[in-house]
Amino acid sequence: MENVNCQYIWKNQKRLRCGYTTGSCAAGAAKAAARMLLSGETAAQVKLDTPKGVTLYLDVERIKREFRSVECAVRKDSGDDPDVTNNVYVYARVEKIDGEEIELRGGAGIGIVTRKGLEQAVGEPAINRVPRQMIREAVRSECLSFGYHGGLAVTISIPEGVRLAGQTFNPRLGIKGGLSVLGTTGIVEPMSEQALIDTIRAEMRMLRAGGYDVCYVVPGNYGFDFLKETLGYQGDAAVKCSNYIGETIDAAAELQMKGLLFVGHAGKLVKVAAGVMNTHSHHADGRLEVLAAHGAMNGAGKDLVCRIMGCVTTSEALELLKEEGLLEPVMCTVMEKIKEHLAARAKEGIEIGAVMFEPRYGILGMTGNTEALSNKIRRDQDRKE
Repeated sequence: MENVNCQYIWKNQKRLRCGYTTGSCAAGAAKAAARMLLSGETAAQVKLDTPKGVTLYLDVERIKREFRSVECAVRKDSGDDPDVTNNVYVYARVEKIDGEEIELRGGAGIGIVTRKGLEQAVGEPAINRVPRQMIREAVRSECLSFGYHGGLAVTISIPEGVRLAGQTFNPRLGIKGGLSVLGTTGIVEPMSEQALIDTIRAEMRMLRAGGYDVCYVVPGNYGFDFLKETLGYQGDAAVKCSNYIGETIDAAAELQMKGLLFVGHAGKLVKVAAGVMNTHSHHADGRLEVLAAHGAMNGAGKDLVCRIMGCVTTSEALELLKEEGLLEPVMCTVMEKIKEHLAARAKEGIEIGAVMFEPRYGILGMTGNTEALSNKIRRDQDRKE
């Protein structure tokens, strides 16, 4: 086992320190509170083995004793990629109850699930499956150590959670009133892609549970705004995919979605014409190469191709194509390649379309199945209403 204080990863040629999840904080606090309740002694630090195989040594703070209960807290450390939960206190209150079960409860600042499709049922506290297992196992180990066979109630709370929840994805996911207790490994890796991919999957799972089998997919806020303001869609059947085009398609296949309609800015979607399925600039670019190649395919001479390759932005290259009367034919062939690569990733069973836009020009291109997919989404929305 490794100590997290020595746990580092390398990303983008930088050495970054890992942190630990809210799930690890909750499990550590619960373990310490159970130990103090059952032993009568004070625990200044607790050792916690995480699912990742990393051992944490967590400082125990804010201890409060009562006749049949003990409460304490562990402060969250997000490592070198701090999020909104960095430095918040995660509390666990452990009290003796009748019976032999370990009951897990959500306290102040823990969100409540209000929509179907998430890991926990509607009405349950937003404490995910792995943290629940970690908390129960940590408390059970203390019961075994001290020969205790009675029941315990474990209440997890994050008092700052109500204030911080609005800065997270929770409102979009239908988690109200606080934060989620998260983590599948117990460890936070800086710039974790998996956390974002898990959120995409959770949003899509929620839509699937709500009766949608086709939805819009937007890379970011530009796409959301265009969807609402230009395409006139005011519903909720839209998933934000960030840069993870391929992973979003994979999630749709896993959840047996029947269709996706991507709506994105040219600066993102044009990369897909080159087969790029993660559009972050750290992974790949190819925007100008795509536009230059398709320009040449549609009659652009060497001088124009060279000028396109010398551009800094997609907008600048589009303007050159517009000036030469090539924007429309280039967008036609670009959209054909986008559809081809999206379909190749999806394989059979999912109908995928795309709408590409640029603020100056509006819609630059769309695949032939755009209207059918859009109509299906809107019909599903009407049925819900």
